[in-house]
Amino acid sequence: MSRPPNILWIVTTQWRAQAFGHAGDANATTPAMDRLSAAGVNFTQAVTPHPFGPFARAALLTGTPSPDNGVRDYFDPLPAGTGTIAHDLSHRGYATAFFGKWHLSARDPGSPLVGEAHAKSTVPPGERGGFEFWEGFESGFLLNDPWLHGTRIPEPTRFGGYQSDVLALRAAEWIGGLGGAMPWFCVVSLEPPHPPYDAPASGCAGPGPGDIVLRDNVPRGDGVEERARSELSGYYAHIAATDRAVGLLVDRVMDDAVVVFTSAHGDMHGAHGLFRKGWPHEESVRVPLLVRTPGGCCLLEGRPASDATAVSLVDLRALAVAAADGRRWDLRRDFARISMPSVVRQPLQCDRIWSGLRAPGRKLVLNADGTPWLFFDLAADPGETRNLATDPSRAGEIRDLAALTPKDRP
Repeated sequence: MSRPPNILWIVTTQWRAQAFGHAGDANATTPAMDRLSAAGVNFTQAVTPHPFGPFARAALLTGTPSPDNGVRDYFDPLPAGTGTIAHDLSHRGYATAFFGKWHLSARDPGSPLVGEAHAKSTVPPGERGGFEFWEGFESGFLLNDPWLHGTRIPEPTRFGGYQSDVLALRAAEWIGGLGGAMPWFCVVSLEPPHPPYDAPASGCAGPGPGDIVLRDNVPRGDGVEERARSELSGYYAHIAATDRAVGLLVDRVMDDAVVVFTSAHGDMHGAHGLFRKGWPHEESVRVPLLVRTPGGCCLLEGRPASDATAVSLVDLRALAVAAADGRRWDLRRDFARISMPSVVRQPLQCDRIWSGLRAPGRKLVLNADGTPWLFFDLAADPGETRNLATDPSRAGEIRDLAALTPKDRP
């Protein structure tokens, strides 16, 4: 290519890897992401390093897992001055911008996490990860009429409309305003399809609760099934709405940009009788990762359209640097590391610290003291219905994998 490619990251929240038409989910209406998958590389075994927002976002931006990046607790901010992908690309002559949910600023554990107060809290310029242009919000889970502040908006200001629509439009306007004068790197960080699942979804509707096709590992005939059906109906409405918004943005930049679509983590939605995230199960740790490159870009040269590499969000900083440097991204590994560095004491979330390894065909999860908690043969049991952690015939395999986990487990 004559100059470095533009790079667009689209990061959603709670969009699990299974929830796409191209992944075979009968509930999902995702024509835009299905087109993106068909036009690029679908990393079918991608995971989040930590299935909870702040930890995942810190790892994504820094390329360093938590807690090594400074974020160990849910309320820890990303330390000021921490090196991120924005610094890397600024040094390479890129204009850099961030739009949307930050969730890496200091948060008061005693204040409500949901609502306008949180959505209107400001992120100081020195704590915006090195992005030259920044326009977003800390969090708040307001999927409609978001409050934004940042480089050109000194005070939090409400913008009418569905959050994904608003942010996609403002990112497109920023990109268009550059006029092609220099390469750009833009992150669009969206809360949907995060709860509240019953919030309006820009005119989109999901299947009715009775029409939802549940995963086989969701218990039937009790309160779990009823709750899962109700929440999934709204979840798929927000997926449809966000797919539409993201599709319009991608169509604006597809021909001359590396486009990356992913999610910070998934959601259990009743699988194994569990809800939300923080859990080491597939519904929580597996995330979508679609990467489309422009013509002449060698970044993914030689990779199949459906790539089973054990890739993690923590790898995307290196991927972006390779794109900017005009290099092929040569990541090859057998497993990815996954963990939760602390317990997030909120309803429904995982109740323990854990760490582990996930390969496309197996997964080992250890307790904080290093003892096995879960071991699954994903090739034979993709729904993780048989925990083999105490199976004597697997003891040697578990011991060998445990030896590969970090010695400084949180």
